[in-house]
Order: sequence, then structure tokens, then C-alpha cells
Amino acid sequence: MKTDMMRCAIVGLSGYTGKEVFSLLLNHPQVRVSYVAAQNTTGPVSGIWPEFLNRTSLVCQKFSVKETVKHSDIVFLALPHTESMKIAGALLKNGLKVIDLSADYRLKNTQTYESWYGHKHVDAKNIHKAVYGLPELYRQKIKKAGFIANPGCYPTAAILGLAPLVATRSKSIASIIVDAKSGVSGAGRKASVNLLFSEVADNFMAYKVLSHQHTPEIDQCLSQLAGHGVSVHFVAHLLPMDRGILETMYVQLKGPLTLKQVHTLYTKFYKIEPFVRVHPMGAQPEVKNVAHTNFCDIGLALSNDQKMVVITSVLDNLVKGAAGQAIQNMNIMCGFHEIEGLL
Repeated sequence: MKTDMMRCAIVGLSGYTGKEVFSLLLNHPQVRVSYVAAQNTTGPVSGIWPEFLNRTSLVCQKFSVKETVKHSDIVFLALPHTESMKIAGALLKNGLKVIDLSADYRLKNTQTYESWYGHKHVDAKNIHKAVYGLPELYRQKIKKAGFIANPGCYPTAAILGLAPLVATRSKSIASIIVDAKSGVSGAGRKASVNLLFSEVADNFMAYKVLSHQHTPEIDQCLSQLAGHGVSVHFVAHLLPMDRGILETMYVQLKGPLTLKQVHTLYTKFYKIEPFVRVHPMGAQPEVKNVAHTNFCDIGLALSNDQKMVVITSVLDNLVKGAAGQAIQNMNIMCGFHEIEGLL
């Protein structure tokens, strides 16, 4: 093993996202996982996740700031919302790079956070230190960052799907509807009646209609891109499958565009991006084609009157929507090739 490899800690190993970070990092050529912890789960990693039997000898510890600082250079916080903000400040104070996969540092306005998440923010002083970790838009800021607020899964699909239009033609947009659908793993690994197999299987439902907590995150980023306030109508749905997100976005325009104009705009916008694939005109992406990958695939269509652009965006909620994007951010922060450990 290389002695100069980056030492990585994962806090929140017992959740789906923590597991995904761990799995991806095991195959990363530039880093080694040196410390894993959780809040309420301890023991050998292979006891928590049997798929890692004979692949690691690490033991999951009860989280300790002291031990995290001792054993790591960079920390992935794969914790539930409202938990990361209790410990991120101490890790930053001790000089560690931190990538937070919760929502605690994504919103720059604490009142907005407290309104949508129903919890007082206890680390407001570090909010503005966090760079929003969407590489396709903020790569240069990420390069210089020591603290990353990793985007949510729904916002990643929505923002990547909408960014080219909003960044270049925001004044021509009359309204935006985001119709989002996610697999069950997007809700996290917790016991809940509505997430039981018998409740989810052969079923399909909308939830938190026009009140989902990811809405202000999408609005915040799109508004920054546009240079003025942008708001979307966002509706989430639960799909009867393990992983994957498909979002259909309806952008009503004030004037007509041709499909060729829209497609050219998107292909140019994402021309150098390693993980965004714009499909040919007439083709639509599918969830199964991005499962277990860090890709976001985008498809485009146009209404007959040429005044409604329909954008389809698909990704794996646990990879590009969480762990994979976090590792993409780590690669940029640490000067590694952006695709390392992900392709």
C-alpha cells in the first residue's frame, strides 16, 4: 500500500450513503479508508455490511472527533440531516477537509433551512465556508475548498437538467415544473411503515407535494445561475424500486425555440463534462442505464408549439446523487483526476 495515500474517514457507515462511499473508496487508487464510525452502530464492517467480508478488516467505531482527527485527512459525513452540523465545525477546526452529504450546509439562509427542515441550525458560522459541491457548475470553487456541501439527489438531477436553459435563457422562461421520482433508498435506511416492502411494492405515490425540503436548494442554485430569483414547482414521487431517480421537467417558454437549438445548447454546455451525457435528439434516458454509476443522463423534447421544453434527467440517487458526487468532489479538492474511482 502506498504510504502517501490520502487517508479518508467515513462517519455514518451504517446508512446506505455511507456504505456507498465506502464501497467506492475501496477501489480508489489514491486513497485508503482509515477510519469508519457511526452514531449508534459499532463492530466489524463486514458484520454491518456482509458484502465486505474478506475485503476489509476495519471496525466501525462510536464517533469521536479525536479519533477522526488522528486517523484521517478528509472526512465524509454521511449522517442524517441536522446531525452533521453538530460535528462538522470541530473537524474543520482541527484542519480536516470535510465533505458533508447531509443538507445542513447547502442552504445559505439559516431561516430558510429552519423553515424547511424544522430544526434550529447550530453551526451558522460555518455555512458560508461550505462550497456547494456540484462540479459541473462550481468546479473552480471546489478546487480551493476545504468544506463541501454535497448536493441532494433530487436537486442534482433537477439542476443539471435545467442549468443550460436557466443560465442562458432565464428571461425567456415563464414557469418550471419538476416532476421527480425516486427509488426507496433515497429515504435512507430507517424503519418506517410507509417504506416497508408490502407498502412500496406494486405501488406508486406522490409525497410532500409542493412542500419537499429539496425545493429551496433547487431554487437557490437556479437563482444564482440566472442572476435573479427563480422558483420551481416541485413534486416528489416514490417509485417501487431500490435505487434511481427520474425527473421530468416542463419548462414553459415565453417564445419559441427549435429542438435543434435546445439540443445544441445542452451539448455545448456539457461538452467537457465526464459524467453528464446528453442523449441524441429523439432518444430518452432510462434509470437502468445509470444504475450503480456516477452518470447523469439527459433527454430533450419540445412541444408542437415550440414553447415547452421537456427535459428528462436520470441518475443513481446513491452515486451521482450522493456518494459518487462526493468522491468526484474529493478528487477535485485533492488534485486527483476527476474520474478516479468512478469509472
